[in-house]
Amino acid sequence: MNASMAMNQYKEVRVQSLVMDATPHRLIQMLMEGVLEKIALAKGNILRKEIAQKGENIGKAITIVGGLQASLDKEKGGELAENLNSLYGYMSQRLLMANLQSDEAILDEIADLMLEIKAGWDAIPGILNV
Repeated sequence: MNASMAMNQYKEVRVQSLVMDATPHRLIQMLMEGVLEKIALAKGNILRKEIAQKGENIGKAITIVGGLQASLDKEKGGELAENLNSLYGYMSQRLLMANLQSDEAILDEIADLMLEIKAGWDAIPGILNV
């Protein structure tokens, strides 16, 4: 087994462990962090003209945003959940456009939106004293 394979196995086991031990709140944080990570990787791919990897990372970001969108409870969340649903839909469309155009500015736009959503989400435990 080479070092790269060993590192990938380690990462996979580590992520599985983190997920199994995470609260529902933390799982959403991890998804948001995943979107931000994939966007950052895609920006690097654009700079290095790594087209296939760019598409893969943006595709993963879109999948994660879809997961966030699917996790919304529109009954309990009401207007906030509906607004987030629309925003996540917008983000997915813009990520597709960023991929087609290799546009870093669009990736920055989506990262900024995700950071804003994440900041609100991160503040929830303090508000609820969880």
